Amino acid sequence: MILGAHAYLRMNGNGKEAVKFYENAFEAEVLGVQTYGDLPENPEFSLPAEAKDLVVHAQLKVGSTFLMLSDTFPGQPYETGSQVDVAITLNDVKTSKEVFEKLQEGGEVIMPLQETPWSPSYGQIKDKFGVTWQISTLEL
Repeated sequence: MILGAHAYLRMNGNGKEAVKFYENAFEAEVLGVQTYGDLPENPEFSLPAEAKDLVVHAQLKVGSTFLMLSDTFPGQPYETGSQVDVAITLNDVKTSKEVFEKLQEGGEVIMPLQETPWSPSYGQIKDKFGVTWQISTLEL
């Protein structure tokens, strides 16, 4: 079952500043800020020093909805005008896979569905219309 659709902003190294800005502008409640340095170490992937303090995921409650954001990983392209994705949260892996497969038709997989420290099934896909979707399963 789909739990919600939320704007997901991509920042260019100023994610922490953006969290404070939107917290103030929208009188939002910051539900969490996680940096790349907070993630478990991966022996197969060395985290560059300049990434450790960057935001891997932040979530703010704005009224009755949510705003999420992260910094672009160092070395990844950042293009003004393409900073907003749509995050779809679901409550089971099976439905996440079904939605991902449907969005994949005519689209381009950015990050295949996979288990991450924050989700049993997370992936990113750009659909045939150029919209980037983040598909995330929440364990309830």
